[in-house]
Amino acid sequence: MRHRPKQHRRWLTTFALSALVAGSGFWWYLPEASAPAPNVKTVHAPAPVPPADTAINPPAASSDASATGDSKADAEVVSSTPTSLGPDPYAPSLKGTDIDGALKADSQGKLIVDLETKDFFDYFLNTVGEVSPDQALEQIRTLATTSLPPAAAAEAMALLDQYLQYKQEALAVQATPLDPSRQNDPNYRLEMVEKAFTDLKQVRQGVFSPEAHQAFFGLEEAYGEYTLATLGVAARTDLSAEAKTALVAWHRDQLPSQLQQTERHLLASNEQNRRRMAIIDAAESPEGAGQKLMAQGMSPEAAASVTNYLQERSTFDARYQHYQAALNQLRDSGLTEADVAAQQTQLLNQHFPDQKQQTWARLKMLESN
Repeated sequence: MRHRPKQHRRWLTTFALSALVAGSGFWWYLPEASAPAPNVKTVHAPAPVPPADTAINPPAASSDASATGDSKADAEVVSSTPTSLGPDPYAPSLKGTDIDGALKADSQGKLIVDLETKDFFDYFLNTVGEVSPDQALEQIRTLATTSLPPAAAAEAMALLDQYLQYKQEALAVQATPLDPSRQNDPNYRLEMVEKAFTDLKQVRQGVFSPEAHQAFFGLEEAYGEYTLATLGVAARTDLSAEAKTALVAWHRDQLPSQLQQTERHLLASNEQNRRRMAIIDAAESPEGAGQKLMAQGMSPEAAASVTNYLQERSTFDARYQHYQAALNQLRDSGLTEADVAAQQTQLLNQHFPDQKQQTWARLKMLESN
């Protein structure tokens, strides 16, 4: 049963709202199995396999109402909140930024509920911790009441109240612990991801109207279902690689059209990056790598930056060999550990006058230990 909107929750304490905002991103324990689905950021980088502790979120997609399939997508916008807080926003982190999303009203004076509504709420709620919850909530209230007709402003505040209620109830889903004895089992972790996904969807259905639920979470849930399906396909041992590829393609075709387009672009980008890495690995010289990359369509500027980086790494590798030989000789000299440590710093400065290359050297020493 859907909860009826209540008046804006003044009882929400600073600690409570801070906890809600901090816990608003749902982090999943994904199996470390190969899966064709990329991991991308909420309604925001591709990786062939979503690693553990990664949110199931859709690729970057438009925040327009049309992206959600909302029937209000074609509604005429007659009033809207501003796009900026000006040169001196209430939270320093917002300085120089445009407001994400917007609150909008149609010609009937009613709130247009779409993904931009959620983005607008998040833009302000994400400042909690930097400012007090009351300050963040007051900013939303002020912009709603000064930018929208009274009815639309009231709808916006009621919807914000539901959104805060959802965040509170979602915390209980997120707090479900894993069984320590099974947490390294990929199948168990996938089961827990599926359960958490279902539970979170049920929370949303209980708090929001079907229209608001679809507008706020439609794309996210569609991509979550796709990710879980592809992980399930990848985990099966009764399928050939060809069959897995076909099933993943079928699931991809079930995505909303805007997510299909973005997903295919990400997959193409992954393939292009793999080809470029193969060119770099096979090149006999930094200059040769740059030339081959340009032959594959990379811009001269980007190819030059790759060449410069590879030349810098080549210089570093040569210096590191000399440094390692000198360090080994120092360690075999019979000096005390304190003296070796002191002279090691001198050797580091001698062989790597550049601070960045000193950092590379320290990281390489850690890797070799």
